[in-house]
Amino acid sequence: MTAAHVGERLLTPGEVAALFRVDPKTVTRWATAGRIGSIRTPGGHRRFRESEVKTLLAELTTEANLTNGHA
Repeated sequence: MTAAHVGERLLTPGEVAALFRVDPKTVTRWATAGRIGSIRTPGGHRRFRESEVKTLLAELTTEANLTNGHA
């Protein structure tokens, strides 16, 4: 973890899923496929950096708006 990530909020798969309006298992598949980075807790649970999640959400929202002609 770099100094920039120290103290950053970590999100659960359920929290990420709610932001993207998908099932938490979809978020886990994205992490496994490398589409979104994740870290593991000592107990083996996935957590996602809030800044990375919000960046991906913004990118996908922009792509969706461009595709649908809403730009």
